[in-house]
Amino acid sequence: MTNATFPSTLLQYPSAPESEWAATARYGVRPAPDGLALVQDFLNTRAGATTGIDLLGNANHANAWAGPAVHAWGARRGVAVLPPTMTEGDAKELGSVRDALDDALAGHGFSTTHQTLDVHLATTDAGAVLWTPTGHGWRWLASAIFAEILLSQHAENWPRIKQCRNAACRATIYDSTWDNSAVWHNRSTCELPIASLRTATND
Repeated sequence: MTNATFPSTLLQYPSAPESEWAATARYGVRPAPDGLALVQDFLNTRAGATTGIDLLGNANHANAWAGPAVHAWGARRGVAVLPPTMTEGDAKELGSVRDALDDALAGHGFSTTHQTLDVHLATTDAGAVLWTPTGHGWRWLASAIFAEILLSQHAENWPRIKQCRNAACRATIYDSTWDNSAVWHNRSTCELPIASLRTATND
């Protein structure tokens, strides 16, 4: 896994985010490095006041999101993958997985609901160990997502995945600041309105 570099820049970039990550693009932030972008995009599928519908709200929406996201993930991993097909039940389960990850990022730990997910490991003649998600529907995506979280924890990148402190926003961001200090996905739209409200309240 390639080590990421962390430039000391704002999280809001002048260039457009990668279009494959449609959920993250709704917030105008840059995708996380490597396969961790899949986790970030998954978390950004929730509905928002400014971002629109829940991209996991039903099977049609879930399939429309998963297709490009899985292809983008495969491109980053250098593998060709077919996106799993989502049913209404799969969309509901993915919503539960997303809620569990929200809780984890809020410091409440992972729920026990999804602890039995598996990945497939294989070796190559060159001595490499490769992994692929397993299962069908929501389980395939959850397998990929939690495997990416595991890899990011070993690479010490997981603490850089955060959610915007503005409770009305909660955009999932990858903190690329040198000291891992970002708390807002966009200071002008999330921090300044809250600061102005506090000032008005104190007057």
